[in-house]
Amino acid sequence: MMKLTSTVAIALALGALTACNKSANEQVADNIEANADNTADMMEANVDNAADTMQANTENAADAVREAGDNKADAVRNGADTANNAQ
Repeated sequence: MMKLTSTVAIALALGALTACNKSANEQVADNIEANADNTADMMEANVDNAADTMQANTENAADAVREAGDNKADAVRNGADTANNAQ
């Protein structure tokens, strides 16, 4: 939210600098477009970040499942080896 506020403030400041050559309505329209573009960019960035986090979490969970499966399989193999050696 802080980035969005800063971006909006910068957009408004830039709009004020170019005000000499534009009508008041044109300035307002440009600011509306800039704010909408900035909001859309932030939305896309948030989704990208969420997707990256979800992918990393899924990969970590999948690795944990594989490791648990390997450990159980090894335990069964070791148990079978121990039982065969006892005979």
